[in-house]
Amino acid sequence: MKKLLLAGISLAAIASSGAARAGDDAAKGKCPYGGDPYKNYFCLDAYLGDDFIGRLTNYYRLEWGHEAAPSDPKAPPSRRPETEVPPTPQSTPPMPFTEWPYGGTTNLGVTRPNSIDSPLMAALGNTAPGQWLNDAHIQIYGWIDPGGNLSTNTQRGGNAPAAYSYNPNTVQLDQAVIYIERLPDTVQRDHVDWGFRLAPIYGENYRYTTAYGLWSNQLLNRNANNGYDMPMAYGEVFIPWLFQGINVRVGRFISIPDIEAQLAPNNYMYSHSMTYTFDNYTNTGIQTTTALTKNWIVQLGFTVGTEAMPWHAGAMIPNPDPNPLYPGATMPKDPGAVPSVTAGVRYTSDDGKFDVNLVADGINGGQWGYNNLQWLGGTLYYKFNDQWHISIESYDLHQNSVPNLLNPAVVGPNGFWTNGGTPFSPQFMPNNAPGLAICQNAVVLSCTAEFETILMYLNYKPAPLDNISYRAEFVDDKEGQRTGTKSRYIETGIGWQHWFSPQIEIRPEVSYYKAMDGFAFNGNANLGIPNTRKYAIIGASDIIIHF
Repeated sequence: MKKLLLAGISLAAIASSGAARAGDDAAKGKCPYGGDPYKNYFCLDAYLGDDFIGRLTNYYRLEWGHEAAPSDPKAPPSRRPETEVPPTPQSTPPMPFTEWPYGGTTNLGVTRPNSIDSPLMAALGNTAPGQWLNDAHIQIYGWIDPGGNLSTNTQRGGNAPAAYSYNPNTVQLDQAVIYIERLPDTVQRDHVDWGFRLAPIYGENYRYTTAYGLWSNQLLNRNANNGYDMPMAYGEVFIPWLFQGINVRVGRFISIPDIEAQLAPNNYMYSHSMTYTFDNYTNTGIQTTTALTKNWIVQLGFTVGTEAMPWHAGAMIPNPDPNPLYPGATMPKDPGAVPSVTAGVRYTSDDGKFDVNLVADGINGGQWGYNNLQWLGGTLYYKFNDQWHISIESYDLHQNSVPNLLNPAVVGPNGFWTNGGTPFSPQFMPNNAPGLAICQNAVVLSCTAEFETILMYLNYKPAPLDNISYRAEFVDDKEGQRTGTKSRYIETGIGWQHWFSPQIEIRPEVSYYKAMDGFAFNGNANLGIPNTRKYAIIGASDIIIHF
């Protein structure tokens, strides 16, 4: 009886296995003739085909009209349980992020290798190089971002201090970007993992990422309309056993903790706020990020300043015009290239709806440097419901000992600025040099230049592939050192982010800028053309095509 029972079980298992194989074979047979990977993920390869161009084209076709890529049922969990990390607050599409931004690190507890949805990687998937990249957990992807604007400004460069459209009434390549990266696995807790990112960029937007000393002659000597840069070039190590995990990043990386970022897909709107335009952009050094608990993250970094390169630290150049600011025969090539500290703390509520980040970024002696901004501020996010959320940023930044634009000993015919007595005089930096300060009187040689701002984005998601953002901000350039005009500013705009698929999005918008205390628009300091307008209205749009 026992033998008969065992034989029956064996026959049933064989029959079940045979039926399963037959079902799989039937599914495979259907895949080339209309099999839908959204219904059966294992049809994906058959749907894409064999040749590179066909697979690339078919992947765009596959995702058109969908909110996300087909889901692999065999994929491991993409984040730790909610007892260890708060639930994800947003989705991409239609938002530019899924986790509330904090920067300087791969997101802790919610990142898996090979997790980027990329048509290029899908197209390479059946090739030997693609399989090698997949096995090594390396991905290559990016985007092309052309855009254009219609503006009340007419002068070349006249949209400034608005950004990122330097030239009014034009169509341009904003940025073409390639990421080559390996994401460390921050979900697991059993082994040390590592990662890296190289992110070359080309286009008009290079002028907003340039660090002094890294291909900076394009901007500072030639004021080239298009140029190249690499705002991110770093390696990192994730150590899971310390608290809830610590990530150590070394290299050049985006400054923390802004709502916005230089890379186009990371923003609600096509244009950037003035708050971000005059902000810290990148730091080079080491940044640590530690998840103390589910709710608390702390960050500590040591860098060489802001938009500064390590090889400028301690570098000196001849001083042809000794003066009270630089009295010796030499002066620093970039006084801001000095040891600097970044410290931040982040709190996220248990439900993930509320998040606040408080940060001191690039802190050192604060002396006038290429972009040696002493940044003190923070960001706040609140999710009202699945349709509405708000993002707020405010900061104060300053630089010390900025030469006084009102003092003839500084800018007169015999002034030390005029005659090469600073590292950023026209003899050394003919274009886009750091600005001078409009101090309280003409007596002092220099003063502290301060810049304060508060920014809000109110966001509404009417549909899974659409987001509408309303932006409002107030800026006070107290000494005019950042914008070139000593003025308070208000700016407001509205933009629509529409995704045709997870790979293609458009962002039409319109914004209004007002300088309350002086002319700030439709000039060009590099050409010596004064500003002629107190306001600007700029309509713009771009299209981001991911690959």
